[in-house]
Amino acid sequence: MKKIFALTLFVSLFTLVTASAQEKKKASPPASVKETISSGTTVSIDYSQPSVKGRTIGAEIAPFGKVWRTGANEATVFEVSKAVKVQGKDLAAGKYGLYTIPGEKEWTIIFNKTWKQWGSTNYSEADDALRVVVKPGKAATPTEQMTFKIEKSGKVSLLWGTTVVAFTVK
Repeated sequence: MKKIFALTLFVSLFTLVTASAQEKKKASPPASVKETISSGTTVSIDYSQPSVKGRTIGAEIAPFGKVWRTGANEATVFEVSKAVKVQGKDLAAGKYGLYTIPGEKEWTIIFNKTWKQWGSTNYSEADDALRVVVKPGKAATPTEQMTFKIEKSGKVSLLWGTTVVAFTVK
């Protein structure tokens, strides 16, 4: 009986240590932001926050000229409760996978109809609902973990490293 108890205790402790180690491996924590903008539309973004960790945006992370999942782990989910205009272009109410094509002088923001998928391995341009192009800016203060902010005015900003990428939702 003591052997069974000892074995059970050992297996339980091993399981806890393994689970704890697995949790620590998930380097990019989940985050979300939600705002009801002045038009009455609710805008929400669910994403994972990769860290810069001394790497260069456009080279080692979020390579310029390539479709990027705009975050880490699962694809970032962008949702609007009503039909909106993004940078003046129509986007129907619903959930979208938020992808980008980073660039030194411009970023393409992509709203893809397939929102529930891992990263960008199964991304298909044929499923894009909308693409808009915006100019990136420089942040006054660096942001280590990628962060989204949504203002009441409808301005959506991605802040990461010294990069700020913003677009408007109305």
